[in-house]
Amino acid sequence: MASSHHSDEKIPAIKLTAVQYLVALVLVILLSGLWRLQVLGAQSYRALAQANRVRKVPILGARGKIYDRDGRLIVDNYPSVTCFLVPEQAHDLKADLPLIARGLHLDVEQLQNTLYHFRHQPKYQPIPLKEDITPDELAFIAAHGNELPELETIDEQRRLYPSNGFAAHLIGYVGEVSEEMLDDPRYAFYQPGDMVGRSGIEEAYDPILRGQDGSRDVIVDSHGRELGVLGTEPTVPGTPLKLTIDLDVQEAAEKALGPRSGAIVAIDPRTGEVLAMVSHPTFDPNDFATRIHRDAWNKLITDPDHPLLNKAIQAQLAPGSTFKIIEAIAGLQEGIAQALTVDCHGGATFYGRYFKCWISARHQSHGITDISKGIYQSCDVYFYTLAEKLGIGKIAEWAHKFGLGEKTGIDLPNEAAGIMPSEDWKMRNYHQKWFAGETISVGIGQGATAVTPIQLVRAIAGIASGGVLKRPHVVFPDEIPPAYREYYKEQFPGSGDKIVPIDPANWEIVTDAMAQVTTFAGTAGFAHLNGIDFAGKTGTAQTVSNEYKKNAGGGSVKLRDNAWFVGVSPRRNPEIAVVVLWENGAEGYLSARLAAQVIEAYVDKQRRMDNNLHLPTENRTANGAASSAPIATRAQPEKSAQKPLEMAGLWNAAAGSPSLYPGAHEIPYGPGTVLRGARFPLPAFDASSMRQRKTRRKAAASGSGMR
Repeated sequence: MASSHHSDEKIPAIKLTAVQYLVALVLVILLSGLWRLQVLGAQSYRALAQANRVRKVPILGARGKIYDRDGRLIVDNYPSVTCFLVPEQAHDLKADLPLIARGLHLDVEQLQNTLYHFRHQPKYQPIPLKEDITPDELAFIAAHGNELPELETIDEQRRLYPSNGFAAHLIGYVGEVSEEMLDDPRYAFYQPGDMVGRSGIEEAYDPILRGQDGSRDVIVDSHGRELGVLGTEPTVPGTPLKLTIDLDVQEAAEKALGPRSGAIVAIDPRTGEVLAMVSHPTFDPNDFATRIHRDAWNKLITDPDHPLLNKAIQAQLAPGSTFKIIEAIAGLQEGIAQALTVDCHGGATFYGRYFKCWISARHQSHGITDISKGIYQSCDVYFYTLAEKLGIGKIAEWAHKFGLGEKTGIDLPNEAAGIMPSEDWKMRNYHQKWFAGETISVGIGQGATAVTPIQLVRAIAGIASGGVLKRPHVVFPDEIPPAYREYYKEQFPGSGDKIVPIDPANWEIVTDAMAQVTTFAGTAGFAHLNGIDFAGKTGTAQTVSNEYKKNAGGGSVKLRDNAWFVGVSPRRNPEIAVVVLWENGAEGYLSARLAAQVIEAYVDKQRRMDNNLHLPTENRTANGAASSAPIATRAQPEKSAQKPLEMAGLWNAAAGSPSLYPGAHEIPYGPGTVLRGARFPLPAFDASSMRQRKTRRKAAASGSGMR
């Protein structure tokens, strides 16, 4: 009964009333607070809300400029404006696309593809829509700031390259980082849409050339309009690079090759410094400074002449008779060639097959031929015989000693290794035995033998230097920060610096025979340069078999032989070595004429810098014998040398002297905004600085060069 009594008790009315009043008081307080916040203070709080939004605006760092060995500007930057889209700021992005496309002169489909590409990134992340926008496009963005708050602009420095593809393969270009590259640890600090070096020096030295981005912290309102700046983090420009390239030699090489398809490389054999590198057909890197149009890209990659291929380091082709220099050294060093003579009747039979000599096409023969005559008249029968006696093992061994069949280690991306066939090579790649008859073709640089121009010029220059081979490089080693030096050694592996001992007597035999090549007793007599010790070797390499050429009619330019020439000056311990590959050029002596233009440009410049002092080289008579007379020095080229310069467009007829190095040297740049279309004056030449560089090159030649 007690329990029932307590459960029936009721809460006193006074307590219930107190609780009700307390609840009502709390509600009144809350309502008054809401009234004060939402009504009385609405204006002030709205202003605060609009002012408290902070955005970090990136400031893109400029890439380092690129200069030639004399400090003359090759690659510059110019101010540009890029339009970005911030998805989270759009009112109705899908509805805005047609207006954006019209204002930026883009296709709606192109915009949709761009947005799809960046679909996975956060909506606050800016999406690049168009680089290098024009003044009218910039005015459109400013005029439609309220309608299109998602559009923003960023000032940046964009690449400015020489026009007409000048040194394009050497310099390379920049382009947007790809998704595949973002998976590479080397590009861990890049974001989608960033520009990165994609070929040549731009790619190889991207970590050095790339600048460090900065930013501005700005206060913006709800429409994205800037109200103030909180602070700025400055950019750090990329490190400038000084190349080993000599613009004068590069210009001479570019003009010598002209519209022909092929490559020219000039190096200083004493140091491995690349003085010039040309590959044709070429492309305009300025097309890549902004995102290249899809149609232009497709045209480049479908061109059968492969304009994006750097033939100087990537073309792998049969070297033809230029290979005979390497075989000659092998034959002499093995003690076979000294006493070897053959009687060339226009061909000979080996292993049951008749092999023709090139001279048989003229219904002639070389007659009795020794090693020297075999070189300067390029007798195939002599080198067929020498190859038979050496065997493929010894030929391959000596070829590998001089770097054939492996990368040189030049500091450029995607160098090819070439092919030096051997018994092991054929078994490894084709699981077949080597047949002795195959050695005969290898003996004249045909068969499976394939070299790159940079390999070939380094090998022949190394022989002319007494067996000293240097790693080719396009950037001075002291231009590379110490922290990067080991990285670059690993990044570009190759045979590097090496010494191949050559008997001095054998060295003289080969280099003297090479000097006779450019006399009228040799295969490149029309490339002779008066007053210049110019030696070399021609090479004509088949691209298809004679039988195929005959069946195809033989009239197509594409079926012509490739024309090679490797030249040095002077003949021993040369200061410059030049290789010319003229694809489908038909005859090696034609390439020799092109090399002569480059050699002459270099020698003339050196003589002007040395105040026309005598070069310390012995002169040779027409038959190659030593002469006590010093090499002639000239204030200007002789009449016989004038013709090649006129053909190259480098001869100033009015002044009667070559215009290779005018006082205010200029490089034309491509079309574009403000700075584009201008001609940039290059610094005048400083003779004292050149002498300092010569001292540095001598020191580098003694072993302090890039390894």
